[in-house]
Amino acid sequence: MQRKTRDDHLFSSGPKRILSLDGGGIRGILTVQILARIEEILRARAGEDADFRLADYFDLIGGTSTGAILAAGLATGRSVAELDQLYRGLGEHVFQNDLFRQGIFRAKFSADHLREVLENEFKDTSLGDESVRTGLAIVAKRLDTGSPWVVHNNPRGRYFAARPGGSAVPNADYLVKDVVRASTAAPTYFDPEKISVTADLEGAFVDGGVSPHNNPALQLLLLATLEGYGLQWPLGADNILLVSIGTGAWELKLDPDKVMKMTAANLGLRGLASLMDDAAAFNELVLQWLSASATARPIDREVGDLKGDVLGGGAPWLTYLRYNAQLDRDWLKDEAKLELSAKQVEALREMDDPKNMPLLIQVGEAVAGTVKEGDLEARFDIDVQ
Repeated sequence: MQRKTRDDHLFSSGPKRILSLDGGGIRGILTVQILARIEEILRARAGEDADFRLADYFDLIGGTSTGAILAAGLATGRSVAELDQLYRGLGEHVFQNDLFRQGIFRAKFSADHLREVLENEFKDTSLGDESVRTGLAIVAKRLDTGSPWVVHNNPRGRYFAARPGGSAVPNADYLVKDVVRASTAAPTYFDPEKISVTADLEGAFVDGGVSPHNNPALQLLLLATLEGYGLQWPLGADNILLVSIGTGAWELKLDPDKVMKMTAANLGLRGLASLMDDAAAFNELVLQWLSASATARPIDREVGDLKGDVLGGGAPWLTYLRYNAQLDRDWLKDEAKLELSAKQVEALREMDDPKNMPLLIQVGEAVAGTVKEGDLEARFDIDVQ
């Protein structure tokens, strides 16, 4: 197989393939199992090429938080097996409980351990480096200005290279390890990350999940198609395949009386979590509205799965696939063959407990089993030479 360069992926003609990876902390190990199934299907089509990587297939890979780690790893040529090993070590090394860190006055975990892992993986690789083999986009939130940042490696992008007379640090010069660390700086879990944004100014960044883009799929579609971003890939069900992978979702069910008795701090945290859930659901609704999708799910009982709806009543704008686990007792019992108590299911939803990894792997494997070879339609296959 003749390997594509970044610019081949971004600027050559033909159908384009986007991979979007949600945030979710340690639940990223669930995503890895789904990626393994996708890699297995695509490697077989590439003639069982042992050197095949998802970076050879996808033209743009993007992620938020834990998804940013995976996106950067894939875009720099890691196999899914390598990322699986990374995550199995990541949990024990990064999420170490500290008696003096409760997430109230100090972040729950030291960022030093995460920086060490990212340094070991990415060293001084920059976004403009040739070792980033395909399009890469990382979502973070610059909290000192309140603006979501989508940092990407499109050389035709407005901020990729230094601008004449400007002092801003260009995207090409950002280190992958720094941008990924910024995207994973979940409030209360890790301290914010400071990154130089101009010659004399640093920005304070937190987790990209503190934005509408913890599920970055819709933002990646905008990045690929809007004129301002510089790619302008043609829309159409034959032109764009977007594969979106989650880290587990669930329907929130609280006792109304308990809600009424919550402290103000608790209400604030619940409200933020609910806002993130709403943004994720809205992303899915819009993408199903725009697309042809073999995996469309009912968004709610009123609008259903939108298979009868396409924006403008015309042809679909893209082909869209979404794979995710439903971390509820019934789904886990029926799909993952896990008999768990309500308390165990609630614990499984945590983002920071390495003890959950064996169960999360099993859940991920159950979702991976739903990925059909026909989902990844042959019209999007890459040329094999």
